[in-house]
Amino acid sequence: MTVVSVESSTTSTALVLPFEVASARTARRRLAADLRAAGVASDDVHDAVLVLSELVGNALRHARPLPTGALRVTWRRHPHQLEVSVTDGGGPTEPRPLELPASALGGRGLAIVDDLSSRWGVRRGGRTTTVYAVLDLTHESGLAPGRS
Repeated sequence: MTVVSVESSTTSTALVLPFEVASARTARRRLAADLRAAGVASDDVHDAVLVLSELVGNALRHARPLPTGALRVTWRRHPHQLEVSVTDGGGPTEPRPLELPASALGGRGLAIVDDLSSRWGVRRGGRTTTVYAVLDLTHESGLAPGRS
């Protein structure tokens, strides 16, 4: 799996990844590593990884790649929140949670995002669509790894 580009600071990361399924794994692993290195509690790391995975999966299933053939995945850590986002080339429908019967086999991605985040939304610009979610880091330890 090739990462097209990476921009990173102590509180934010932006990855440009190929528009392919393997990019979800790359994004999940990098986010988890960044959050653990920052001392974010395990429960919050798991929630953030799940939300990011749903956003990437939705982009791959329902949208087109950016004009470069890629997608952009970003996250920014604030003192008590984390914003994750995925930018793609847009699609024919507006991202929204679906009301599904209990027997449905799929379609719950944005409902999961809605449940785990304090807010989420869609930003449109030119030929791009960005779906973002903000998660409260209620379990954040505030300590560097290995410190007590």
